[in-house]
Amino acid sequence: MIKNGKFFVPPEDRGEDLKTLLKRLVAVGAGRPVDSNGFPEGPWTAELLAEAISQIDANRSGIELRTVQHWLQDNERGIRAENIRWLARIFGCDDPDATSDWQRELTAARERLTQNRRRKTEHRVEGHRAADQLAHTTPAPPTKPKPTFCLARRSEALFGRRSPLDLPASVFAGAVALGFLAFFLGIHSIEYTRPSGVSKQVGFLWAPNWTFLFMIFMPLFFAFAVELMSYWKNEGRRSLLDAGELTEKEDGWDRKVMAASYTYWAVFILCVAFAGLFQWIGVRLMTLLNGVDDYAIDWGTLALVRPEEVSIPQSIAFTGFAYLYMCLCFYLFFVGLILLFTVAHDFWEIEQNPDWKSGSEAQAAAAPISRRVMRAICRCTIAGIFVAICMKLQSFYLTSTSPNVVQWLADDALSAVAVQGNAESRADFRMPTHYTSLIVAIATCVPFLYGFARLAIGERFTVRGARMASVILYLLASYLLIGAFAGFSIMLLLAVLLGLYCFFDPELRFSLNRRTRGQQSAT
Repeated sequence: MIKNGKFFVPPEDRGEDLKTLLKRLVAVGAGRPVDSNGFPEGPWTAELLAEAISQIDANRSGIELRTVQHWLQDNERGIRAENIRWLARIFGCDDPDATSDWQRELTAARERLTQNRRRKTEHRVEGHRAADQLAHTTPAPPTKPKPTFCLARRSEALFGRRSPLDLPASVFAGAVALGFLAFFLGIHSIEYTRPSGVSKQVGFLWAPNWTFLFMIFMPLFFAFAVELMSYWKNEGRRSLLDAGELTEKEDGWDRKVMAASYTYWAVFILCVAFAGLFQWIGVRLMTLLNGVDDYAIDWGTLALVRPEEVSIPQSIAFTGFAYLYMCLCFYLFFVGLILLFTVAHDFWEIEQNPDWKSGSEAQAAAAPISRRVMRAICRCTIAGIFVAICMKLQSFYLTSTSPNVVQWLADDALSAVAVQGNAESRADFRMPTHYTSLIVAIATCVPFLYGFARLAIGERFTVRGARMASVILYLLASYLLIGAFAGFSIMLLLAVLLGLYCFFDPELRFSLNRRTRGQQSAT
């Protein structure tokens, strides 16, 4: 249909919204001039439509091209009523009736566009609300369970996952703190005269089981144990697996530690409950409260006979702190022994694996690893026996008549060489430390005996292994014979010197080197 020389498309009321209607009219060229055949010159473009609207006489302000481009794009922007009027003029081909009809059609289409936009907004809000509700009602994806407390893993971490200085330094610092507290209380160095007239030094700093034990030998034990754990986990175990061409999961060592979880709990209860709490109640607390004289007077019970020096409440508090420190240190000490046993057992299990590649090359690669493990276990065993010796020395000294522990050992050595022939007499006191020191000595030797049986006997048996075993036997005999005969201190002195040397050379290689040089010179 042609009106006023333009292509006219009558409104059809299809129920289209404004965007759809506008795209259809633009595509067919409604309102465009027609050619000689009555066809429109082509569809509308944004530029042509903007130019046509701007040429309307009543439209003095014209229209921007960008605005028309927004009309033709697929967006949610509407068209103002004033611009609807100009579009009606264009599509109505300047005919008043047709323009009026298109004014109504375009206005209705604009209302439908507004309603459609409103419904889309409502659907979008409901969709977000439904998604939120679904997120709250949908069960969360399964998460990894939080790791529960494991005493074995936590205890092993103190030896194998921290700085080598942490554990020895902590034990040493605790002993130093106890020494300072004893100094502040005035019981660090104090003499007590028994009713029999015997004067004895019972100060805290004079007790080897609280000074030498926690300041020297137990930190050394922890240092050697931590060094072995670091070597075994980071280098030795991997090298042993490579020597046998074995592959194992990364948690192989952790599974070995976890297998002894019951042992860790048993040792914890034994050390904290019995060696710590019950022993403190029986030996210290009840003695201080009831004044029982079954135990020899020392720094912990001095308040019974020297209340002007230290009060009973002060003694209760100090001994409680000291025994708490002691039981925790000994728990860690036994943890170290368990780990030494676990290393030896882990070594043996790896070699007993059916897939282990036997042969001279594998044995040659495993030999230096076994020697290093046994040297570390030997050092730890020596330090542990020294711990037991310190405990037994203090227990025997308190029952002697000597004024201090140094004089007691010197008098014993002199009596053995007949320089001084006074027989040593002892008071009749209960000595619970004898029993606890024996437990420490026996437990200390268990990892060495197991390691010696698994790693040093058989094809690997050498003179070096036999010498390490001989050193341990001599130290153990020196411990057992403390106070058994006159002159035991000489044997003990030799044991101390031998043990100190073995800290540096547990295999006594100096004698082997000398023998080798002698054989070479003879040939």
